[in-house]
Amino acid sequence: MKVEKHDTSGSMENTLVPVSEKYTLTIKEAASYFNIGTKKMRRMAEDNRGRFAVFSGNRYLIIRPQFEKFISASSEI
Repeated sequence: MKVEKHDTSGSMENTLVPVSEKYTLTIKEAASYFNIGTKKMRRMAEDNRGRFAVFSGNRYLIIRPQFEKFISASSEI
């Protein structure tokens, strides 16, 4: 993901934000980051909306810190 930064000189600089620093992740990013399949991740997001997933527009976003707590408390996925 690219983030545009504006400085006082008017030029723009594109930087990449590492997945480990993002607050919300897409299904693909979360599946890759947590080593879980995309279908499984989507099912988990649909079943846990409001707990660690939010629906934004037409896609699910995974709230990374809350999902990490969910994973820590779970004995199986």
